[in-house]
Amino acid sequence: MLRNASIINVFRISLAIIVIVASASSLSAFWLLEKSEQDAELINVAGSMRMHAYKFATELSNDQPAQAQATVNKIEGLWERPLLNRHFAKASTDLENYALRVKKEWQGIAQDAQERGYSQLSDSDSQRISVYVDQLDQLVGMLQEHSEHRMESVRSALALASFIIVAVFFFLLTVLKRKIDEPLTHLLSVSKRLGRGDFTAKSKLNNNDEIGQLARTLNKMSETVSYFYGGLERRVEQQTEELSRKNKVLSFLYDTARSIIEHSYDYNNYQEVVERLHEVGEVEDIELCLLTEEGNRPFLQLQPRPNSHEPCEAGDCATCIKAGPGASVIEDKMVYRFVLKREDQNYGVLIVRCDPTEPLATWQQQLMSSTADQLALSQSLKSEEEQVRRLALMHERTVIARELHDSLAQALSYLKIQVTRLHKAVDKDDRDTIDDVSNELREGLNAAYRQLRELLTTFRLKVDGSGLYNALQTTVKQFSEQSDMAINLDYRLNNIPLAPHEEIHLLQIIREASQNAINHSEGTEVSITLSQPSGQDVELHIRDNGIGLPENAEKINHYGLAIMQERSRNLGGDIRLQRLESGGTEVFFTFTPDYLLQ
Repeated sequence: MLRNASIINVFRISLAIIVIVASASSLSAFWLLEKSEQDAELINVAGSMRMHAYKFATELSNDQPAQAQATVNKIEGLWERPLLNRHFAKASTDLENYALRVKKEWQGIAQDAQERGYSQLSDSDSQRISVYVDQLDQLVGMLQEHSEHRMESVRSALALASFIIVAVFFFLLTVLKRKIDEPLTHLLSVSKRLGRGDFTAKSKLNNNDEIGQLARTLNKMSETVSYFYGGLERRVEQQTEELSRKNKVLSFLYDTARSIIEHSYDYNNYQEVVERLHEVGEVEDIELCLLTEEGNRPFLQLQPRPNSHEPCEAGDCATCIKAGPGASVIEDKMVYRFVLKREDQNYGVLIVRCDPTEPLATWQQQLMSSTADQLALSQSLKSEEEQVRRLALMHERTVIARELHDSLAQALSYLKIQVTRLHKAVDKDDRDTIDDVSNELREGLNAAYRQLRELLTTFRLKVDGSGLYNALQTTVKQFSEQSDMAINLDYRLNNIPLAPHEEIHLLQIIREASQNAINHSEGTEVSITLSQPSGQDVELHIRDNGIGLPENAEKINHYGLAIMQERSRNLGGDIRLQRLESGGTEVFFTFTPDYLLQ
């Protein structure tokens, strides 16, 4: 019966027995303690009765009726206390009857003394009081015997409870060993064998309790794991191979995208891409055909090297491109087309040929399509870079032509006019005019030569990878070496991402304004300040402490002012020249940088 019993139910019943027995023993002990306190009080009351009895006898012998009556009242009050009545009512019949007899004995003594008016103590009264005291002593003894009997009963109950608790405890130990310890040890050994991969391990437990059910479940689990473990290694190998292939594909796509971002592809890069695609894509016949924007025949056909397949002999790729992406069977070959197309512009086509019985898998088609998109992006970026270079070259040529027209062309026109005046003066032999024209020609040639040098400096000007701040420091150093003026630079744009063209225009404006201050201000100091005080517009201040802005400033340095105005217009800013009240000239320029306009 114990073999098939539920472990949980056994523990529940055992724990319930222990709790009930322990609670009963605790309540018995509490009840004994409560009764012991009452027994002590009863003994105290009995002692008080004896003392008052002796006192009553003394008062009668001393002829003290008032005191004797008071003592009688006290003794009557002790006999009427509720504790005595409750205790005797719950006690045995003999004890209750004896207590009533002792009480009647006292009442007889008190009544006789009252009838005599509490006169002197007679020999019979003394003898009756002695008997009454002896009866009180015997009553106390009976109370003590009754209390000892009750304590003996409680001790027996406690002993029985202890025996029951110990018996239940050893019963639980037996259950723990037979139904839990031994079965769990067996299951632990079976689980260790299963953990080592020995799926033939079986549990031999056949109990109907919880551990028996656990053993049967463990056996079923072992059978299931053994069944699935057979194909697990093969599936792991397949997944590992699949992950390895995907890793190669992702690595190839990442390297290709990074290369496109870092630099434009040339034709050697395309050859490397085709060879890696042939290896990663696990295809036999692959070909890349590149076309120009207007062409219909490939200017470049690339295949992996070495290659046993002949390239496509079609002289017109328009058919493949117009057919669009897809697949078709041509000459017993399944031909897949992946068009290199971006923004309605065709750059070529990627061709993959395979056996019709073994078409490309989905991952292979996705790989080829992604590669074609990346190659199309590369071609598009390359075209955009070339277009940007052409536009930049045209812009620079326009700037050079405008600068030459505003400087050397006007200077040469002026010199041509002076030469015409010189011819007329020579024909008329006008010495004054000849001398004046000679001076004009000399000054004009000097101005033209100076403008030519400034133009060469302007066209050679650049900002290298060190940034605008280092270029400004180099400019300040050059001007300081060429002039006795002190040039101070206050640069506060370290945290602003200026575009390259913004740096070039700022540098040119600063050079022109500083050159004007050195050549015309006749001062001793030039200060250059670049800042962004409001967090929006960039402000440039160039101040000198010279003679100030002359009235004909544009005529004196028309070329330099024109360059600064042209640069300011290119940045969409505003430039002003003003005379300072304290003396000197200030060039003030402000513009909004591109990064705030995006």
